[in-house]
Amino acid sequence: MDAKDILGIPKSFPASQEKKARPQKEPQRKPDGISREVYALTGGMAPLMPTIEVSHLKRKAVADKEKITWQWLPFTNSARRDSLQLYHWVRVVNGVPPTGDYQFAKYNKSVDIVKYTDEEYEKYLTDPMWTKEETDQLFDMCERFDLRFIVIADRFPSPRAVEELKNRYYSVSRALLITRAPSAADVAGHPLVKEPYSMTHEMERKRALSAVLSRTKQQELRDSEILSEAKRIMESRKASKGVESADLLDDHNDIEMTEKVTHTDSPSPSSNMQPTSTAAPSAPLTECATTPASLRMLRVYLRTHVLDQMVQAASSNAGPRTIKRVEQTLSDLGVHIKPKVPTKAVCAEHLELRKEILTLFNLQKQVHTQNSNFQYFAIVLLAICLDKSVPLCTIFLQKKCNAYIRSVV
Repeated sequence: MDAKDILGIPKSFPASQEKKARPQKEPQRKPDGISREVYALTGGMAPLMPTIEVSHLKRKAVADKEKITWQWLPFTNSARRDSLQLYHWVRVVNGVPPTGDYQFAKYNKSVDIVKYTDEEYEKYLTDPMWTKEETDQLFDMCERFDLRFIVIADRFPSPRAVEELKNRYYSVSRALLITRAPSAADVAGHPLVKEPYSMTHEMERKRALSAVLSRTKQQELRDSEILSEAKRIMESRKASKGVESADLLDDHNDIEMTEKVTHTDSPSPSSNMQPTSTAAPSAPLTECATTPASLRMLRVYLRTHVLDQMVQAASSNAGPRTIKRVEQTLSDLGVHIKPKVPTKAVCAEHLELRKEILTLFNLQKQVHTQNSNFQYFAIVLLAICLDKSVPLCTIFLQKKCNAYIRSVV
């Protein structure tokens, strides 16, 4: 029993409340190029990375009605002189076997050996160390073994070194080239004529090579250290040379500018006729005045480094503000803080100028101090003269002022 039975309401439902049948979804067909497992996981969603279908790729063109077979066919090699016939598997297309020479015959390369006659040998090729029979055997073996002189030395009847065989072969070939040429200029660019073979150089090269290959690990390490140190020295020399060349260029430009200013500011010819007083030659600079005692024992040193040490020694009693004032004064005078061409005379004059500037600053300081004292004592004297009743401290100042005036006078 439920509420409808108690209220007497029929249990039949209206037609509007009946459940509507859901339309069946059409099954989605799996696209081509996607596996079934991937499609079941993604549900047909667009991939994060673009994909290329196999159908969009370019397919290899296949010839129509092309039939390929492999057949066991005979062949001959043009590199052989005995016309030996051998067999191998050949790719045959549509029943037509390939034609032409054997594909590996092109790798058969031979050396063109120069031939000579008996008359040429008697005229140009005789050598007291070689007989004609040995020379003939050498050239035959050179043609047979394609100038492989290691094999030739092993097969040669008489005991000859490899360098001797090379020297004989190249000397004969060079002589034949020169004698058969219409003029020497026609064969001047030939390698045998331009760079003749040297037996002594070849033996020295092999000796040096054997010495290099027989080095121990310690010797190789030492040689590498020496080479690295030499490279570092060369780079430092190049860098210093570049800096010096740049400084010399700047000095050259400065000299040219100075000459131009001198020519523009030079007096007229009439003024040159007037007698002028000649300055007395300056005294020669001694070594003690230009070089510190710590560097006199050195035979080679940088003068700019010496100048820096001497400037520091001269400015040891001056403060940093005074040193800056000295540099500012040098700039105002148009003088470089460091000489561009640090010769002995230039460094000495530069140091003397710095000392004179420091002396000038000290004198200016003393004058300023004396002026301040003088003004102070003048005020005290004026006060004493105006007022007769002065305290004891004023009397003491008066005595001091009198002492100062006596010292000044």
